[in-house]
Amino acid sequence: MRRSAPAMLALLSVIFGAQAGAEVSEPGDYRRSDYRAPTPATLAGARVLTTGEAVALWRDGEAVFVDVLPRAPKPDKLPEGTIWHPARRDAIPGSIWLADTGYGDLAPQVERYFSEGLAKASGGDPAHPLVFYCQRDCWMSWNAARRAIAMGYTSVAWYPEGTDGWSEAGQPMQPHEPQ
Repeated sequence: MRRSAPAMLALLSVIFGAQAGAEVSEPGDYRRSDYRAPTPATLAGARVLTTGEAVALWRDGEAVFVDVLPRAPKPDKLPEGTIWHPARRDAIPGSIWLADTGYGDLAPQVERYFSEGLAKASGGDPAHPLVFYCQRDCWMSWNAARRAIAMGYTSVAWYPEGTDGWSEAGQPMQPHEPQ
């Protein structure tokens, strides 16, 4: 069967348009693959923030903003004497960066790093407001916020637009390093 190019384009736009607009449901557990993909609109136990709400919380200064974007490791087989500089990460000013803590499964030392980082950032208060972010369509922040809830934190917010939404709204950014 032979189809015309316009008919095929129309069919493909319907198929992919439906997928792009499909609502993502909240999974019953952590996301363990395809971390850069559309995320749910909800996270049980957390407040989901718009950019305006995130900016208001940031200006208020009470919440701790927690960036969980992974940090690329130093490449293994660099020639001897090569100077390697990790990519610069611009983030929401004043936030802490708990790199690599948004994966679905964490090694015990990474889980301890996450737990200790949150305890320090919250002053040991499980009710201290925490805002988790990464980038748009990044499951890492969803996973990290869910993990904080499971650890007993009670004032957890998730900012799904992350640094993409923040910078697009003209908000300030600053370089930062992992804790």
